Amino acid sequence: MTPDLLEDGARRSQQAVAARSGSATLSGDRNASYGRVRLDQEVDLTHGRILYLEEVSVSFDGFKAINQLSLDIAPGELRCIIGPNGAGKTTMMDIITGKTRPDSGQVYFGSTINLLQYSESEIAQMGIGRKFQKPTVFEQLSVFENLELALKTHKGVPSALFFRLTPTQRQRLGEVVETIGLKNHLQRQAGLLSHGQKQWLEIGMLLMQDPKLLLLDEPVAGMTDHETERTAELFLSLKGRHSLMVVEHDMAFVKQISDIVTVLCDGSVLAQGSLEQVQADERVIEVYLGR
Repeated sequence: MTPDLLEDGARRSQQAVAARSGSATLSGDRNASYGRVRLDQEVDLTHGRILYLEEVSVSFDGFKAINQLSLDIAPGELRCIIGPNGAGKTTMMDIITGKTRPDSGQVYFGSTINLLQYSESEIAQMGIGRKFQKPTVFEQLSVFENLELALKTHKGVPSALFFRLTPTQRQRLGEVVETIGLKNHLQRQAGLLSHGQKQWLEIGMLLMQDPKLLLLDEPVAGMTDHETERTAELFLSLKGRHSLMVVEHDMAFVKQISDIVTVLCDGSVLAQGSLEQVQADERVIEVYLGR
């Protein structure tokens, strides 16, 4: 971890803390559940980063999908990732979530948790939630039932048979459904929701898990203009209370939500900065934006 990255991460962490001071956390006042990581594995944010990748590489049949990739995300930050198809965006998320193991490099959650030592399920329990482009909700169940199933609780058979929502869990569910804008659709069958509403429901299901970091892959693909606008508002409301990494091709959407944009190309960082800065970068214009 180089001194300049440490200093930059700490600075952005302080900004995130300032942004969320005075606002209530979405996590609510809940007791630890069976899904929580041991106390000695709590995320250490001392160095001002919630996610840190250093010189990560992975190859598939001789093709280097990720090539010496280094980047870091501050607590509470909303980072947009853009780049051409095949740039390594999805593979990067696969590595972070434990689906793919890199050939070399380091991946840390906070300062002390080496994600390469854990399985996908363990990483999810630590507080890293991932949403794929296509919404995956239980379409035969209601919005309420989908959110209820997503609660971070013990999933054993006895617990499932006798499960009842506690007042704290009901409060939490109410907070989440208010956040995702589906308060008036609680009893509606999920399969009858619009595409955008299904996306919000799946994000709500992730929020029920109390994630510290959300990885979101092309969340507004296929949405109407109104749904895209509402999603931008949703992400901005989550910023500061959660860290978000958003992979997206919709530049208008990126402009609405982004502070820092990272451009990937050929498995490594090509450029990074504000959207205006990366859009003016000749290398980005050449490989991605076009003239």
